[in-house]
Amino acid sequence: MQDDRDAFAKRLAEARARSGLDKPDKAGGKPGPSPWGFGMRAGLEVVSALIVGVAIGFGLDRWLGTWPWLFLLFFVVGAAAGIMNVYRLFTPRTGVRRD
Repeated sequence: MQDDRDAFAKRLAEARARSGLDKPDKAGGKPGPSPWGFGMRAGLEVVSALIVGVAIGFGLDRWLGTWPWLFLLFFVVGAAAGIMNVYRLFTPRTGVRRD
C-alpha cells in the first residue's frame, strides 16, 4: 500500500513538473528574471517600436512628398505597437492556447 502511494506521488510530481505547475529549485534551474531586466526590456520595446514607426513614416513621406502626415501616422502606430508589446510583456501567460 505504501509503495502505491510513493509511486503515485512520484508520478504526480513528474506530471506537475512537465505541466509547469511546480517551479524548479533556484539552485538547479535558471535564475528568475530581475526587475531591472523587465524595466530595460520594456523601455527597449517602446523605443525600438517608435524608431521603426518614425523611420517608416519619414521614408514614406520623403518618397511620396506628403510631409508630415505619414510621419505623424506612423509615429502613433509605433507608439501603439510599443505599448502593446509592454502590455504583452507584463500580462501573465496561463499556458492556454487560443487557436
